[in-house]
Amino acid sequence: MAASAPGVVKVALEVNGKTRTLSLDPRVTLLDALRERLDLTGTKKGCDRGQCGACTVHVDGRRVLSCLTLAAGVSGKAVTTVEGLANGDRLHPVQRAFVECDGLQCGFCTPGQVMSAVALIEEGHAGSEAEIREHMSGNICRCGAYQQIVQAVRTAKEAA
Repeated sequence: MAASAPGVVKVALEVNGKTRTLSLDPRVTLLDALRERLDLTGTKKGCDRGQCGACTVHVDGRRVLSCLTLAAGVSGKAVTTVEGLANGDRLHPVQRAFVECDGLQCGFCTPGQVMSAVALIEEGHAGSEAEIREHMSGNICRCGAYQQIVQAVRTAKEAA
């Protein structure tokens, strides 16, 4: 393997089950690596400050804000994006619940909302509406579709 250029690091990520190797400036965020280098544009760049949750992905099964995470910092770890949830044409139960409950609205925040919803259900934090709201509080919906999003999480949890 060729040596990296000065100021460049090799990063190996397992993204949605496929190993991807990138040569990156060590300052590149996971969000920019996913969107700009791997063409996985489902993860959205919202505030770029970790305040809106639009960029939420899973790293080794835990949700992280990809705009605040350096790609080099997660080298060797498993990254799941919203593109990695569905099984072919079959939507993940949370994705299906968002469609059924009209939790999409404009759709911009939806990927981050879905990734947080999947995590909170797996973490066991979908026991009540209040608990869902608390654990989804890092995700902002500009359309105000919070009631439909909460209903989608409850529907997905009940289907699980």
